Amino acid sequence: MVDEVIETKDGLKLRKLVELKTSTAEEYQDAMLDRVEYFKKQNQQKSIFNSTIQNTAVQSLSTILDLKLQVEKALGEESMKKVHDFLDEFLLFGL
Repeated sequence: MVDEVIETKDGLKLRKLVELKTSTAEEYQDAMLDRVEYFKKQNQQKSIFNSTIQNTAVQSLSTILDLKLQVEKALGEESMKKVHDFLDEFLLFGL
């Protein structure tokens, strides 16, 4: 991006946009993604233990979600409504 600096009579400097490239947003996006990837690699090198724990947690949550979706498909909509009603009553009873 090319800009022109204009100084007002009060001494305030303003930048006037002269040209805007259509690829500017893409360049900024690529730069941000490169920076994120760089810091991701730096953090992985610093703490392999945390990385392993994060991967394990994410994989276990993913497995639980897949299992939940399979159970919902197997039970059907009417049975799932009954299960949800039971859980609501059970959780409210505990309060």
